Amino acid sequence: MKNTVTTTWKEDMQFESDNPSKHTLTMYDASEDNGDLVGYGPKALMLSSLAGCSGLDVVSLLKKMRAMVDDFKIIVTGELTEEHPKHYHTVMVDYHFYGTDFDKKKINKAVNLSVEKYCGVMEMFRKFATVKTNIYLHQK
Repeated sequence: MKNTVTTTWKEDMQFESDNPSKHTLTMYDASEDNGDLVGYGPKALMLSSLAGCSGLDVVSLLKKMRAMVDDFKIIVTGELTEEHPKHYHTVMVDYHFYGTDFDKKKINKAVNLSVEKYCGVMEMFRKFATVKTNIYLHQK
């Protein structure tokens, strides 16, 4: 399977990138003054991709296991190296589940399957960073 995106310089330190779905997003250098521009930093988008990849796995697996939760979010924190080229050396992925009646065993299984088997973005991150995960269950 091949994915292709086209990224076009718009002005100053701003680029627009499409996606195989044909949606676009704006990327910029957060260290520059970009005025009122709303967009994303490329490195932060990597963290979003990691959360999205794993989150889609987890929701799909929980649905198959009939173990839905009321709400779910993933907080990903990446630590960059000090020297150039700056890259993530450590990444923390925190899975937060909210509800009243959890099946802890199924939630743990779904997260672990995503982390260890299904999430390709997670596997890519492991090639250059130490990745740690935590699961938090919040009773409503």
